[in-house]
Amino acid sequence: GHNEKGSQKESFSKQMVEILNKHGISFSSFDIFSDEEVRQGLKTYSNWPTYPQLYVAGELIGGLDIVKELEASGELDTVCPKACKLEDKLKTLINKAPVMLFMKGNKQMAKCGFSKQIIEIINSTGVDYETFDILEDEEVRQGLKTYSNWPTYPQLYVKGELVGGLDIVKELKENGELLPVLKGEN
Repeated sequence: GHNEKGSQKESFSKQMVEILNKHGISFSSFDIFSDEEVRQGLKTYSNWPTYPQLYVAGELIGGLDIVKELEASGELDTVCPKACKLEDKLKTLINKAPVMLFMKGNKQMAKCGFSKQIIEIINSTGVDYETFDILEDEEVRQGLKTYSNWPTYPQLYVKGELVGGLDIVKELKENGELLPVLKGEN
């Protein structure tokens, strides 16, 4: 026979997905059954005992009941465009230049040791790049962590794809792979 509770849980998640799809909201999902640690940890973190949980731009909106309420009151479309707008903004920034560095400070004035080091390494390759100062935009600073699934800065993007942070850039340089990566030859 079917596990009553299991199939019910599934249907809550399914309903949530249907609502989001109906509103044309772009979202990514994480299967909490695949990671018990995340499953338990998120309950504590969000102070929300059940699943599914919907987050928009890093903020917990709530579960299915709340999403249904928001849908009924017409507020769902105002909650989620914020995330879509942020995602569009991030995509635009990431693709602003073929090589894009998100850092603390800028080329002239790095505001942290890691950012300074990564700039020195990229400068040594002679490849053109643009920088974005995450300290000037809290929304981008938080949003990009979620978007790229990368918790720290600096973050280096080539042709819209995340390469990684300082450690990865150092490694690429030591392996002689940095220049081809920056030129998008990989």
